[in-house]
Amino acid sequence: MADPRRDDRAGGTIEPIGERADRAPLTRDRILRSAVALIDAEGLHQLSMRRLGRELGVEAMALYRYVPSRSDLLDGVVETVVDELYADPEVHLLPQHSWQEYVIRLAHGVRRMALAHPEAFPLVATRPPAAPWVRPPLRSLRWIESFLQGLLSQGFSRADAVHAYRAFSSFLLGHLLLELSALGVDTGPVEEEAHPTPGVELLADYPLLAELAPGLAEFHFDAEFDEALHNLLDRLGPGTGDVPTD
Repeated sequence: MADPRRDDRAGGTIEPIGERADRAPLTRDRILRSAVALIDAEGLHQLSMRRLGRELGVEAMALYRYVPSRSDLLDGVVETVVDELYADPEVHLLPQHSWQEYVIRLAHGVRRMALAHPEAFPLVATRPPAAPWVRPPLRSLRWIESFLQGLLSQGFSRADAVHAYRAFSSFLLGHLLLELSALGVDTGPVEEEAHPTPGVELLADYPLLAELAPGLAEFHFDAEFDEALHNLLDRLGPGTGDVPTD
């Protein structure tokens, strides 16, 4: 079974804009981290190859050796932001005590990620996914495989794990976009061409995801909406509005 962290690039730092540090060689990783820093500081709509090249002290054309298109640049930004979850000490790759604690830790980690990069998170949330079984905001194949493995290790059936992943993704996406919108962040999508859908054969390193991909790609929005609504109603009522303020 593949190690979901085998390509982990966590541990690096986002280079603040204005610190071109031309002592460092130009690499794809450095370009992507600089792009995230630029978005954090100036907003997603200010990101361009020319602007990014100026920040890195090179001509825009020099970037195309590492990021062949704007579309590839935006994909890399999404990957860079999501991969920061690996550096969060509060987030566990697999359950250590209970599946509830695992899911809670992961949810709070994704929220910290969104609040650390509020201008970039709408890109994570709205960029067309590479495949129908990838749902934002937990859109990394490594994380999806890990999430499914974690739930199966806690006694979930395959169908239950798929259902949990879909419900978890919907909850996170809805809450975090609403929260960021309340903070004044533009949460509208960036107009980009959709990705071609890769075949399941490309998931050789993620055997569980490959097996469950058909179920993950199904659409059950009506049923999921009704279920989420009824779950909400079960939690509402007299006396349920007292939320701690500290």
